Amino acid sequence: MANDYFRFKQFTIRQSLCAMKVGTDGTLLGAWAKGGEQLLDVGTGTGLIAMMMAQRFPQAVVWGIDIDERAVTQARQNVAESVFADRISVVQRDFAEVQGEFDCLVSNPPYFVDSLSCPDAQRSMARHADSLTYTSLMRHGWRLLSDNGEFSLIIPFDCKARLESEAALAGFFKVRECAVRTTPTKPPRRYLLAFRKHPVPLECTELIIGSEAYHELTKDFYL
Repeated sequence: MANDYFRFKQFTIRQSLCAMKVGTDGTLLGAWAKGGEQLLDVGTGTGLIAMMMAQRFPQAVVWGIDIDERAVTQARQNVAESVFADRISVVQRDFAEVQGEFDCLVSNPPYFVDSLSCPDAQRSMARHADSLTYTSLMRHGWRLLSDNGEFSLIIPFDCKARLESEAALAGFFKVRECAVRTTPTKPPRRYLLAFRKHPVPLECTELIIGSEAYHELTKDFYL
């Protein structure tokens, strides 16, 4: 059974109310994504990525949104207990209803597509793309992203082609890609992807969990 909290260097994440607990995916995205002055964390859950971005970018104003009421309650608690409380706002809102312009979007989105839903409704909403389709994610991401902004996500390897297709249909260009492997000999299990509205040379890297590069990327967060 997962602990009801996870302690990082500068903040603690309580997670008893959230379907999706703290994991490697969220931590990697929060450490890898490029920031800005106006940041939006889509599907914030516990608020982990929002607080990581606030730590990395001290001048940033950060918004976290989620449609799950219990997750919003949990994220607000975590933010209120952190040193970033004056720069992070968490609201219960559908992504399609968000207004404004952001120079950084980040999301660890629901990832199961065309699969059986979990009997636990809250966990199903957090994990299944029915609640936030890739089409909606990219279309509204385009609407909200500033002209020079960047939209960063982490997804399983078998969702990569579908997400990239929806990104291209929305008008995005992939500008960064990081293949995440559990060991050097195994194929990638996750991909960190970043998109912009204008093309630039694609930057492709890879990361092995537990490697020196992995520890360097996450050193400011893990105890």
